Parts: sequence; structure tokens; C-alpha cells
Amino acid sequence: MEQEKLQHIVEAALFAAQQPLTLPMLAALFEEGDGISHEDLARAIETLGKTCDGRGIELAEVASGFRYQVREDVHAWVARLWADRQTKYTRALLETLALIAYRQPITRGEIELVRGVAVSTNIIRTLEEREWVRVVGYRDVPGKPALFGTTRQFLDYFNLKSLDQLPTLAEIREIADLDPQLALAPDPSLTGAAPQSDSPVDTDDGVTPDDATLALRTSEDAA
Repeated sequence: MEQEKLQHIVEAALFAAQQPLTLPMLAALFEEGDGISHEDLARAIETLGKTCDGRGIELAEVASGFRYQVREDVHAWVARLWADRQTKYTRALLETLALIAYRQPITRGEIELVRGVAVSTNIIRTLEEREWVRVVGYRDVPGKPALFGTTRQFLDYFNLKSLDQLPTLAEIREIADLDPQLALAPDPSLTGAAPQSDSPVDTDDGVTPDDATLALRTSEDAA
């Protein structure tokens, strides 16, 4: 099969798919007689990525595979297509998600200890329904509390290939210094939760809820 034809097939498959596609998933589109190897597909992906240079879309690799997506510099305009159905998440939910992402595996009790307030069951349920977090085990202490971690869907949503791509605290604080508007305003308090302090609560490894939340908010804006 000619390389140009292969590129057309891969491009069409990525465009039509409702999820990112891996090289094995793309390879499954071809029969053995087509003689298409993973190396051929990788070259096609590389070429297609280069053809996106200077355009409003890009071919990106995330945790679940390859996908076409809107470039960050035009995202603000394209996002207006879905303005009526955009979901707004509370500060409490984003802080909880951020702590799970940066401190995983972590229990609900440990999250509450860092945040200084109770974690609403609705928050955990929402994160699980979005398939952003899941139970990855149980702490070997009395009561066997569940340990939460992030999922591949979490990485895809925030445009990440792995957790190693999460912004470092130094990068987050530089962003905050450059653009104070990225700081989150307090959202309604959790049901049954005590009022939060105006000052963020530091975690044991230096990650504060505000810092980690800003990291996720910044990654989400770029997705």
C-alpha cells in the first residue's frame, strides 16, 4: 500500500473515531495481506502531525492514543460552540481532584485532613462518574479505607500522556504570578462542611490545594 493512501486511511480513522486511537487499534483496520507495520503507521502519524503545522487543529498523543484536537490558541473561540452545555466545576471538586492527582493513591480521610473540610459524597461520585478517578486499592489500616487514583480518561481530558506531564509547582506558581486571573474564587461550601480558611492548607510534600487546582485548571484550558 502506498504511504499516501495509508495516511488518508489513518487520517480518516482518527477523524471518525470518538476516542483516541493507539497504533494497535489502527493496525487492526488492515488485513495481514496489506503488509502494514507499526513502523508504517508511526511514519503516517508523524507526517499527518507535520501537516497540521500552522493550522487550527493538531494531531496530539494523549494517554489513550492519538487524536485530532483544537489548538490552544484558538480554543477560546471554538469553545463557544458548546457554551450552552459547558459544565462548571466547584472549587471543592477541583481541589479534591488535584489532591488525588498529585498525592495518589490517597484516601478520602487524607484528602479531608489536607483540605480541612469534609469531602462530599457527591464530589467523589461525580469524579467517578466522569471516570476521572477510581478505587485502586485499600489502605492496610483499620476500616480498610479506599485508595483513590486517577484514570486514563483523566489524562485524556487534561491533554496529558502521563502523570509526569502534570505541571510542577514551580511552573504553577510562575503562571499564577504572570496571570493572577487564573486564581479560583471560592465556591459554595460543601454540605455539612466547616467554613474554609482564607489561607491554603499545605500538604506534607508542599502541594497546596490552590497550587494543584490551578495546575488542573491550566491543563483543562489547554485541552
